[in-house]
Amino acid sequence: MFNCLVVKLNSMSRLKEKYFKKIVPALKKELGYKNDLAAPRMRKVVVNVGLGKAIENKKLLDQAVSDIAAITGQKPVLKSAKKSIAAFKVREGTPVGLMVTLRGERMYEFVDRLVNVAIPRIRDFRGLPETSFDKQGNYSIGVREHIVFPEINTDSVSEIFGLEITIVIKAKNPEEAKRLLILLGFPIIK
Repeated sequence: MFNCLVVKLNSMSRLKEKYFKKIVPALKKELGYKNDLAAPRMRKVVVNVGLGKAIENKKLLDQAVSDIAAITGQKPVLKSAKKSIAAFKVREGTPVGLMVTLRGERMYEFVDRLVNVAIPRIRDFRGLPETSFDKQGNYSIGVREHIVFPEINTDSVSEIFGLEITIVIKAKNPEEAKRLLILLGFPIIK
């Protein structure tokens, strides 16, 4: 069935196994592709955190690094200010954000936890907007509170911050990318 892909199903995450066993055949049939590699797929997931408050509070930066590492399973990269801006009390080189790029198994495990655990825990959640796709078919989600992830102990959190999650998708158009995300379990509404 997957003669062009070498796949070890016994060591895969739950979502990756679902993707290769159910979603790829459904997408091939629905979109008329003959090859498994032509079907839309996720390339990477990028998690960004802006920490403007970390300029005054250095402990917030340490807490954010440990929280994002717990959420993603990977140590984040510190992002520094590129310019000095006196009005915001920012100097060039001051850490003002964090970034993590997830690929492979970690990407599938993170998306699985995002869809099945974190998104249902968002307060007053009514679905993800379909307008968050860009021209290439990538999808961006903003999460206002990082405490929706179960890895975070809410008792030890001193400051709540938000995340921006971008799912980079290899697809021919945004409609194919949207169909992939719907099959992966994203609650996208019109």
